[in-house]
Amino acid sequence: MKFPERLSRQLATRAEKGNLRQLHPPVPGLVDFSSNDYLGLAASEKLSEMIAQELEGHPAHGATGARLLSGNTAYAQELEESLATFHATEAALLFNSGYAANCGFFSAVPQRGDTILYDEASHASIKDGIRLSFAQSFPFRHNDLEDLQTKLKRAQGDVYVAVESLYSMDGDFAPLAQLASLCQEQGLYLVVDEAHSNGLYGPNGEGLVPALGLEKKVFARIMTFGKAIGAHGAVVVGSRDLQQFLLNFSRPFIYTTALPLASLAAVKCAYQLLPGLSWERKQVQVLAEYYQSLMSEFSVLGPFSEKQAQNSPIQAWHLPDPLALRKLSTQLQASGFEARPVFSPTVPAGKERLRLVLHAFNTHDQVQHLCNLLQQYNPNVIL
Repeated sequence: MKFPERLSRQLATRAEKGNLRQLHPPVPGLVDFSSNDYLGLAASEKLSEMIAQELEGHPAHGATGARLLSGNTAYAQELEESLATFHATEAALLFNSGYAANCGFFSAVPQRGDTILYDEASHASIKDGIRLSFAQSFPFRHNDLEDLQTKLKRAQGDVYVAVESLYSMDGDFAPLAQLASLCQEQGLYLVVDEAHSNGLYGPNGEGLVPALGLEKKVFARIMTFGKAIGAHGAVVVGSRDLQQFLLNFSRPFIYTTALPLASLAAVKCAYQLLPGLSWERKQVQVLAEYYQSLMSEFSVLGPFSEKQAQNSPIQAWHLPDPLALRKLSTQLQASGFEARPVFSPTVPAGKERLRLVLHAFNTHDQVQHLCNLLQQYNPNVIL
């Protein structure tokens, strides 16, 4: 059957602009400055051993159906209880991914006649969930509380304010303390996506909201397991009423086959390791500050790079020419470094960048070598 011409034109347009997405096989042996495995748990032998031991007493590992039908287990409910305790909240509900959790929350909780105000830099999954909602919605400028208050004048009904604690592309932090105060004063419901801060902040890796003592001022948090936790899935934490509402009205939860035991065991074991990873959490911040100091020393902040939060694991090297950005990524790979480019529409046109991620397993020498390569980058070199 012939592929629709309209769709072919869309692919051709992306190819012409240099931002056509494609899958590439992984290149073994590269120094990782790309993945979201901040603490190294995804490749942890200790975690693998713990998961194997956890599964020994559970011969049935598969999934059998949605949790409201045949897919619920005591294991899943006990895990939810432990996650609620860990994240200092009343209750928790597991979802199959961060994407499903965001879609599941925003499509179900805000009602017709309500309003969602969301940071324009929020995850695509937040925006997609909002599109599925019957509530009206307005974006506000990134981390701009004045613009949020301006948009608030257009709000009606219950008002939900959606932000990320740590933004996945810009690598900066939401002003959570100010947001929480504003929401408390105005009677708004603050929703925080902690996908990229879960495991990294707080004494035991509880996330940025507990690290700032804001648990009682946040209506809901979305905690993803596919980043620092090194596993798969997500959980929405909040009140017991919120858990019950999502269980009854969130379609991505109701109509999805439950996570298999192996996924649940991976989450359980990873969380058991989190309190003992204080050095790893500190190391990520140390390397981020070291990267920043080298970039300042090289005097490259400007057309190619924008200043990032110093203790953020996510740093960005801005280069708005997609072809030059691909060439830079290729040159880094040839030098033994994995650092992936990010193109429009994942980021706004003109904001294309090399997204650099610092991990606990990276070294000072590796960071210095990477910075030297960035400083010496020559777009005219042909590999």
